[in-house]
Amino acid sequence: MAGNAGRAAGRRARANATGTETERGPSPIPAAEPGSQPVNRRRRIAIVAALASFPIALCAAGYGVELRVNLSPSYPLGLWRIHALHRDVRVGDLVFICPPQTATFNLASERGYIRPGLCPGWRSPLIKTVVALPGQEIEIASSVTIDGHPLPSSDLQPIDGAGRSLRPFAGGVVPTGMLFLHSDYEGSYDSRYFGPIPAQGVLGLAEPVFTFKP
Repeated sequence: MAGNAGRAAGRRARANATGTETERGPSPIPAAEPGSQPVNRRRRIAIVAALASFPIALCAAGYGVELRVNLSPSYPLGLWRIHALHRDVRVGDLVFICPPQTATFNLASERGYIRPGLCPGWRSPLIKTVVALPGQEIEIASSVTIDGHPLPSSDLQPIDGAGRSLRPFAGGVVPTGMLFLHSDYEGSYDSRYFGPIPAQGVLGLAEPVFTFKP
């Protein structure tokens, strides 16, 4: 159940102390303006270098090591903290969660939606919002409906940024021990496509430490 994941979150968070969440959504990627690529590349390198040094400084200041650097546009870029969850997971919780080792996520890794990380299968954890719990009914059409209520910002994308077809989740009741996840970012790779995933993958709540919008 989701509660078991919450009570185990602290242990898994400490075991997966630092890393990066670099999940890339399926929406098309705009082309760079002529002459801007070297500047943008230098800017990205500078940002990554600054963020990489931040966990060290915070650890020295006593903040601990349960940190992640998010480079995904699904949520603000920057440094996030894994906050151990000692209660049941609720709708609306923003969580760090490890994706399961399935054929769907194997393909997602091959396509670059999910980068390497410290989760099982050497994948990065995702930052997602819990929008449905076991027993709730999901309907998928051009967007998502949960128990008859439309989910805002849930329009589906037919293809990814490379023009490859995206297969949506078929819909149905969220099974026991599973969570349906979402991000308001239209290009997010979330349960609209991969469906509910095990609650036991929850590492804890995601709390911003030093973040900014690109």
